[in-house]
Amino acid sequence: MNSRRDYRGNRAALFDGIEEGGIRASSSFSSHEIDEHENERAIDGLQDRVNVLKRLTGDIHEEVESHNHMLDRMGNDMDSSRGILSGTMDKFKMVFETKSSRRTFTLVAAFVVLFLAIYYLTR
Repeated sequence: MNSRRDYRGNRAALFDGIEEGGIRASSSFSSHEIDEHENERAIDGLQDRVNVLKRLTGDIHEEVESHNHMLDRMGNDMDSSRGILSGTMDKFKMVFETKSSRRTFTLVAAFVVLFLAIYYLTR
């Protein structure tokens, strides 16, 4: 009877809390080996999944970095374009304020005709 208590005590020490987590400990040695083999396969499967997720997150990180770089360049280009356009608008304002209305109308008409000509040539 004492050896039975030792068996239960050893079993409780080895599998303390494992049975509660859903894994059943078997009393036969071959079943234990099978469980260990299944656990090893499950661990290998999980490690493969972790490696795939790690590569995927690395690829996502690289893609995000490249998009951030592209957006930064686009923002800088927009800022420089805004500066050029504001300078052009300032020049237009100066022309419209100092010239007569006839010359202003001629200038605007010439720009519209030039724009339409370029539009139809590139189309």
